[in-house]
Amino acid sequence: MSMEFDFSTFILEMLNFLVLVWILQRLFYKPLLATIAQRKLHIEDTLAKAQSVQQEAETQRELYENRQKLWEQEKQIALVALHQDLDTERRAQFDLLQKELEQERQRNQANLSRQQHEFEQHAQQLALKNAARFAHILVQHTASAELETKLVQFLVEQLKTLPDTLNASFQRLQNPPVVNISSAFPLDAIYRQQLADCFSTLIVLPLTFHYAEEAMLLAGLRIELGSWVLQANLQHELSGFAELAHDFE
Repeated sequence: MSMEFDFSTFILEMLNFLVLVWILQRLFYKPLLATIAQRKLHIEDTLAKAQSVQQEAETQRELYENRQKLWEQEKQIALVALHQDLDTERRAQFDLLQKELEQERQRNQANLSRQQHEFEQHAQQLALKNAARFAHILVQHTASAELETKLVQFLVEQLKTLPDTLNASFQRLQNPPVVNISSAFPLDAIYRQQLADCFSTLIVLPLTFHYAEEAMLLAGLRIELGSWVLQANLQHELSGFAELAHDFE
């Protein structure tokens, strides 16, 4: 069986093919291209949005990193400031503690000094009291007419060498004074005469002498001449010693 080429048939097939292509182009290809274009636009829009989101995310990341760095800087600054404040407060507390310790040391030193002073005063007072007691006992056992004689001799020598101011005060006396002489033991006539000669030399006025014995003087004399009193006896010395001890109480 042989096949023969039919030109008319070929022409018809070509026409059919062209019609089919035209129909496909009109019915399928253009809508497909439109769909593909829309899809492409959608993809591009999605990509654009994704890129925008990525850029936004990148921006947020940069902001976060910047804020993180800023926070780290602020934290470091705050830590430095905190350490400085702590150092300042530590120094202030240390200085305050040093001041309080120094004040406490001064108070303790003052208390110690006061206690030491009180102890020394008490020791001095006790020593003076004991000395006064011992002196009183000693004087009571040693007081005698012989000791009084030595005191009278000493007094006579002192009356001969009185200061000029005291001599002048005696010279100014106008009324004849009375000289009261008290002694612990009977005074010998020789010593009465020596005393009378001394006062007669000091006072140009006529003098009257009165003599008395007072055992409480222990040994020595008490001479009263108007408002002037001369003590040269052991009892007066012991009284002064006792007053000195009393002043330390």
